[in-house]
Amino acid sequence: MQTEIQKWGNSLAVRIPKAFVREAHVAYGTTVDLSVDDGKIVIDPHTDVEYQLDDLLKGVTKQNRHAEVATGDAVGREVW
Repeated sequence: MQTEIQKWGNSLAVRIPKAFVREAHVAYGTTVDLSVDDGKIVIDPHTDVEYQLDDLLKGVTKQNRHAEVATGDAVGREVW
């Protein structure tokens, strides 16, 4: 499919046809990674990794746990 690059403020823009939007599983407001690869513009939907606390805690061991950190004397109404 051919389309035309248009001016959008001080930038340039390309409209993404509905069929491409559906196939790429993107929607209005989707965050994308924009890059240039060998002279070609590449748009990839950005996928955030969702971490679960239990999964992260599985990686904590006695070997990689740091020691207590001294923060000095209490300066307010802290109770230690």
